[in-house]
Amino acid sequence: MEYLTKHKCVPCEKGGPVATADEIDAYKPQVPEWDIVDIKGSRTLRRVFRFKNFKQALAFVNQVGELAEAEYHHPTLILDWGRVEVLWTTHKIKGLHKNDFSMAAKTDVLFQS
Repeated sequence: MEYLTKHKCVPCEKGGPVATADEIDAYKPQVPEWDIVDIKGSRTLRRVFRFKNFKQALAFVNQVGELAEAEYHHPTLILDWGRVEVLWTTHKIKGLHKNDFSMAAKTDVLFQS
């Protein structure tokens, strides 16, 4: 995971290449708690984080938001009482990119701290 946490997001061009099967096979073990799901035809990384209360969940959402702004790569965040669902995908390429795996790894680090 250290490799992914050191990666800086790079801008993707519309129609650019999505992560290959080999790339996904290399990156996925580094973010084992994340599921790869299909949402509206796009492969997406998804993880649900649990918290003791709404305040902790909201604080986590704000941390992920700050990370997203710093990397200029933004997730879908679903906030509920004691629960945050985070979805990473690259909309411009309609699928997964190394950026998504990197941001998932960085999100895990935020959760662990």
